[in-house]
Amino acid sequence: MELRDVVGGSLQMLAERPGMAHPYLTLSDSETGESWIEQAHGLTKEQVRRGRYAFGEGIVGRVIQSGRTRVVHGSSPKFLNRLGRSEPEYMSFICAPVRLDGQVIGTVSVDRHGADPAELQVDVTLVEAVADMLGHAIAMRRRAAEARITIEAENRRLRAELRERFRISNIVGSHKSMLAVYEKIAQVARSNTTVLLRGESGTGKELVARATHFASPRAEAPFVALNCAALPESMLESELFGHERGAFTGAIETRKGRFELADGGTIFLDEIGELRPQTQIKLLRVLQERSFERIGSNQTRRCDVRVLAATHTDLERAIAEGRFREDLYYRLNVFDIQLPALRDRREDVLELANFFVNRYGSERDPPVTRISRKAARMLWAWDWPGNVRELENCIERAVLLAGGGVIRAEHLPATLRGVEPGDSEARGEAPALGDAPAGATLDEALHALERRMLERALGQSGGNRAAAARALGISERRMGLRVHKHGLG
Repeated sequence: MELRDVVGGSLQMLAERPGMAHPYLTLSDSETGESWIEQAHGLTKEQVRRGRYAFGEGIVGRVIQSGRTRVVHGSSPKFLNRLGRSEPEYMSFICAPVRLDGQVIGTVSVDRHGADPAELQVDVTLVEAVADMLGHAIAMRRRAAEARITIEAENRRLRAELRERFRISNIVGSHKSMLAVYEKIAQVARSNTTVLLRGESGTGKELVARATHFASPRAEAPFVALNCAALPESMLESELFGHERGAFTGAIETRKGRFELADGGTIFLDEIGELRPQTQIKLLRVLQERSFERIGSNQTRRCDVRVLAATHTDLERAIAEGRFREDLYYRLNVFDIQLPALRDRREDVLELANFFVNRYGSERDPPVTRISRKAARMLWAWDWPGNVRELENCIERAVLLAGGGVIRAEHLPATLRGVEPGDSEARGEAPALGDAPAGATLDEALHALERRMLERALGQSGGNRAAAARALGISERRMGLRVHKHGLG
């Protein structure tokens, strides 16, 4: 309830009490001490305009000055009757202080007609109670307003921080293929065009999506991301479009979907190629008409949302196989940005590695600040099937293991050790899948091979175990057991 409604209800309650009339709330300026009528019941606009008092002036001014309730007869010379009541000699004037955190910030005043002393004292107690209640209400609203101002300021600070963090110039990589990506972001960012980001898992599609959003006129509005492969089909539609209370078992309250939450801003739909046909149809409608219905509702809702989508799958092949709608493909593929695999921009590997060392190494004591030459050669030689995400995880792990401020070869995963440019890389070949250290036994080599295949499948599926299991031709249960065995969870 708004503060004005609380005050209005309190003043009306006083006005309806037999013998009471013209209740009003005054507030005072803490610097000048001047007070004025903030809200009243039964007074004319002219009376409200005249109801201003200097500090210590009249009964209102004296109550604000002293902090004590005063009751005076209308015939008293202390009663100014600035509001021009008729026949003030037949009334008493009750004025009680309103306090905020112990300081007097105003008064509650009321005219009382024809009361004997006992009845008058009861009414004085009532007016004081109302003044105390309004003081608490004002305190709560003021604290809420201060909290809102603080939250808004923090939101502005965080938005500015995000804009700075996700500036195009802050994306790491100077290979010519990345320069082409930066150019495309700059071309499309300031429009409302739907963008399709394509590339293997771990290449930084969400980073590019955020950079596009924060370089657009929608930068102050929400950026809402959803991984379409991370949720079962039964939940995905609710996540996208929302639901009404009771729409299905477990829908205990109405919930907005991601499109509503992103209204005015940008929605990023990752792994768009994993959508089921029924959800594809509903997404197509949103892209065409910018409208949808929550689950369990017939009310059509409109949204002003820019759509950025991403996929690592071959959508053209999915269309040919009947798994993806051709009309949705054309709606999404208005402007495409292809992100290169890390192995195709090997010159950026060490630049990225040093970037991650700076990010995670500064948190260590002593800080980890550099990579040894041997470790750098191994990083450069690896083919990074999990792309930038795999490299980041590798460096974060190495930072935890490193001592003396330097990442050395022994701090890197076993799958990287022994892989140097003089080996398969020098021959123009990718490192052998599951390379084991020299002298390894058959069991150790098979263990390394299994781990490498798991890592590759998880990297290519963006960490989705179900998709990785399908790619490897094993059950999800076996996938879970092997992930646990190799500590990849």
